[in-house]
Amino acid sequence: MTQMLTLARYVLLEAFRTRFFGVMIIVIGIGMGIALFLAQVSLTESQAVQSSILAAFLRLSAIYAMSLFVISSMVSEFTDRNLHLWLAFPLARSHYLLGKLLGYSIVALLLTLILMLVLLSYETHWQTALWGISLYCELLLIISFSLLCVLSFQQAVPAFSAVAGFYLLARSMGAVQAMSYSPLHNAPTWSDWFLHALSNTLVMLLPPLDRFTLSEWLVYHTGTLEQLGMILVQTFLYLGLLISMSLFDLYRKEIH
Repeated sequence: MTQMLTLARYVLLEAFRTRFFGVMIIVIGIGMGIALFLAQVSLTESQAVQSSILAAFLRLSAIYAMSLFVISSMVSEFTDRNLHLWLAFPLARSHYLLGKLLGYSIVALLLTLILMLVLLSYETHWQTALWGISLYCELLLIISFSLLCVLSFQQAVPAFSAVAGFYLLARSMGAVQAMSYSPLHNAPTWSDWFLHALSNTLVMLLPPLDRFTLSEWLVYHTGTLEQLGMILVQTFLYLGLLISMSLFDLYRKEIH
């Protein structure tokens, strides 16, 4: 546990040294400006428009920033051979990976708290808390998948491309599945059956991120404890799966 906490501490120091939170504060300012401008030009429900646009902007910015931070940090571990240095100590590979994951999770938690404080000036405490917990779960999944991609590719561009594809698919598979069941013609063809099977397979494999961190919770106050419970269960299951895959990939690598 001490080794894992030490690794987490170095990750947190890296976030401060690379001005990660400073950049995010600038991004938050940009998002607030965009949301304020669009709220001014809207005819009705200006506050609802402002909070929904800001929430969507902050969610996408947090996902982008955290995935880029994890990937760039881990790629530098390989290029600077810091990974070899860490494993030269009496440190298990599982402890190394879990320590890194713990550090990135702490950074994501601090980022989530900052974003929640920003949204508290627009919406109620309960819905903002629900939105923040869901965003943190989403960030945990993105962090875990980013680690898996870096361990597999060891390069920034393919790793980030895989993470972006994973997130876009997980966010849009609900809509894709709904469209696959609504063909434009009455007689389904073989391509329709193939799309049905492919969409059903992807829905079973990917986490339903289209149900995470919904802006409508902040606008219409529709978030419930039942939704939060389902999000926590799905996060726990997919997080365990992604960590297991990362550990398997890390242990099979020959690191000299």
